Amino acid sequence: MRAMLLDWLMEEIYPPKISDLAYVSDGACLEEEILQMELIMLKALNWNLCPETVVSWMKLYIQIASLYDVTNLLVPQFSQETYIQVTQLLDLCILDINSLDFKYGVLAAATLCHFMSADVVQKVSGLKWEAIETCVNWMAPFVETAMRYESAQLKEFGQVLPEDRHNIQTHVNYLCMLKEAQEKQSESLGPFFPPTPPSSTEKTS
Repeated sequence: MRAMLLDWLMEEIYPPKISDLAYVSDGACLEEEILQMELIMLKALNWNLCPETVVSWMKLYIQIASLYDVTNLLVPQFSQETYIQVTQLLDLCILDINSLDFKYGVLAAATLCHFMSADVVQKVSGLKWEAIETCVNWMAPFVETAMRYESAQLKEFGQVLPEDRHNIQTHVNYLCMLKEAQEKQSESLGPFFPPTPPSSTEKTS
């Protein structure tokens, strides 16, 4: 209940009242208890309620790379089609636990390297190639797999403005894609065989 309240307060224009939350809990939570736990959670989070995500880093980079009107920085100026393709690859990659080896900014930059030149990515991200090269190489099997599947398509929604269409997440069979990408990853690594020691006749004295 406490976590739901925090989420609603952050995301909803008209969040529910605490009294309503206490009511639907059927006596499990009192209003005072909800407020007390909310404060405990806020302190544990150090009041940091809007941390940067891998998608927010990617959106920043692609916006800077596509910038043509510096007077309107908050309005998306990138191709929506490219955005959903980049997001689709990024969503696939972060399903793999090894994506946690990389910082969010590095993951976002590495993903963009598969859609635009590395020089542009380095300029908009401020990262040097050495910082993202490992991630780019790690991502290769995921890129190869994603290319075998149909790209997500922009859709029209009656309640969504045309300029916000790219923010609507579309369904893709990520689990099948993930399995295939991980198999490709295993194949590329290949089995490890330790070197065979030389025979006694080949050893040097």
